[in-house]
Amino acid sequence: MRGFLSIGLLACTIICGAPAQTLEPPAPKPPASQSGSVLTNPGLTPEIEFLYQLEAKFAADTAKGGGRAFSSWFAPDAVTLGNGKAPVVGHDAIAAAATWSPDVYQLTWTPEGARMGPAGDMGFTWGHYEGVSKDAQGNTVKMTGRYMTVWKKQQDGEWKVALDASNEGPAEDCCRVK
Repeated sequence: MRGFLSIGLLACTIICGAPAQTLEPPAPKPPASQSGSVLTNPGLTPEIEFLYQLEAKFAADTAKGGGRAFSSWFAPDAVTLGNGKAPVVGHDAIAAAATWSPDVYQLTWTPEGARMGPAGDMGFTWGHYEGVSKDAQGNTVKMTGRYMTVWKKQQDGEWKVALDASNEGPAEDCCRVK
């Protein structure tokens, strides 16, 4: 995300009536022009920063608007892949499944990495997610895992989620890529 949680909620990557996402990735710049960021994060490029900003807006909108907000970020032909679940294909099907409200379920996630394609019209992010809800007895239920979001620039200039995939698992990493 993300995907479907075992409690029947879509937990993927993330807007009630959100404005169109017509952001443009910045033109590529040589590493030396990254205002010193290469010293603290040599992999941070303007294109990756753009994807992080998209992901942050997606997450913030979802936190405020729940499932309706979450589903509004998906392209018409988007796909979600949840842990052990059948694929959900198409914006309308994703919206029909994403019916949670933020007062009942909170989905949060943190990107750990991103890549932009060479044409600058498609990229992806990945990281950890956490879904928090209450069970029938009022006990807190947490679901955690990893996600990947594939972003694609639409013909109208908007950036939308083309694919959201998740798998449940512990929040900590067993095997960090170095």
